[in-house]
Amino acid sequence: MKVLWVEDHEPVRDLLAVAADKAARARVPVDLVMASTLMEAENRLRLERFDLVVLDLTLPDSFDADMTIARVANMGKHRISVCSAGPERDKAVETAVKCGANVAPAAVFKAQLPFNRFIQRAETFYDFLLEQMPSAEPKQLAAA
Repeated sequence: MKVLWVEDHEPVRDLLAVAADKAARARVPVDLVMASTLMEAENRLRLERFDLVVLDLTLPDSFDADMTIARVANMGKHRISVCSAGPERDKAVETAVKCGANVAPAAVFKAQLPFNRFIQRAETFYDFLLEQMPSAEPKQLAAA
């Protein structure tokens, strides 16, 4: 699974780099690429294909949560998971889902992520990423 994690906080990026290194050593199929700004993420998305984009909504070059999600959603057919400490994360995800974006239906509160657990057990990191992907079950059509 190829993952782009867009995160501007350096301590979080450092923890994620260690978790990705441990996952690689444990032969867990995670290829983690990090971007620290929305512009850097857009450049990566133009050049590479990702299965999942984990997106912080409080980036230095992004001032509107809805627009941040929309810009990333329009860059390809990847799943987006919002992982942010910002108070607007739930509302932004709800709006994106209503608009038909390929977004995980529940935002992740970044402050509650078990980064140490991700480092200690690579499978936990991989399981978290898999939880953000759509389920393998076929979608049922809603009656109009």
